[in-house]
Amino acid sequence: MSIRTTSLGTDGPAVGAIGLGCMGMSFVYDMAAPRDDGTSLAVIRQAIDLGMTLIDTADAYGPYTNEALVGRALSGGYRQRAILATKVGAVTGGEPVVQTGLSFNGRPEHIGAAIDASLSRLGTDYVDLYQLHRVDPRVPIEDTWGAMAETVTAGKARYLGLSEVTVEQVKRAQAIHPVTTVQSELSLWAREALAEVLPYCKQHGIGLLAYSPLGSGFLTGRFTSFDELPAGDARRQWNRFQQDALYQNLAIVGRVHDIAERLEATPAQVALAWITAQGQYVVPIPGTKTPKYLNEKADAGQLILDPHTLSELDGLPAPVGNRY
Repeated sequence: MSIRTTSLGTDGPAVGAIGLGCMGMSFVYDMAAPRDDGTSLAVIRQAIDLGMTLIDTADAYGPYTNEALVGRALSGGYRQRAILATKVGAVTGGEPVVQTGLSFNGRPEHIGAAIDASLSRLGTDYVDLYQLHRVDPRVPIEDTWGAMAETVTAGKARYLGLSEVTVEQVKRAQAIHPVTTVQSELSLWAREALAEVLPYCKQHGIGLLAYSPLGSGFLTGRFTSFDELPAGDARRQWNRFQQDALYQNLAIVGRVHDIAERLEATPAQVALAWITAQGQYVVPIPGTKTPKYLNEKADAGQLILDPHTLSELDGLPAPVGNRY
């Protein structure tokens, strides 16, 4: 059974209420382990079959290898059934952003070259949603966004989105070309977007894509100690996963687990349902490399939380430690 659908804002395309983030198949998480591309291909196709039609990637993931993987998965008729989203503006080299080894490039000439390279790797003539991965502080957003608008004029992208931006940056971009989506980290332990970004998106009919909706896997209950993090995994460098903070943050997971048990659901499903309850156009994009967990996430698209449960989840304590 396919999950319920929504749309990416008032003017964006229809998508499943839960999408699929593909980054972890190629990048950041569990990097010491061999890649199982065959399983990843099957997961992407299964997601579309389940109604998780929004498939999110980026040229920076890998770099480049994740787009190529997604392109392979969308062959054989799957491309026509997917809403394909990729990103531009984060690159390898230069001064890194957080612990990912990425830096920024929002120059117009980079945007123009990057869209063609992405289309080649993805094996398609256009992307449904082209997103600015991060705003380059050295380049006026008007210049970057103008170059992205040219990809729409050229028929290489249908809609444009922003990622990790302020309301002021959204307003400046809107003056150049419509903003269909904003992508922000949003979960039961990353709620910063609720203060200003989400209210603005709601007011203006902009879709919000919630990345890391399961707290980079922590909210599922998978990790109970630092030592359980895989070798070569970026989370080993992040504040909330350090042993002292992790131990304290387990209290959040325990509360989510208790609520899930009462609802005969899983913690992941409860965490995702809380996100979809934040607004009509709020779409979480969890990642997974495992088919059995994909079904769990798809089922979350059918879970509607009652007001009492939402209040309980709203009242969870803030996590210990900064995001990174």
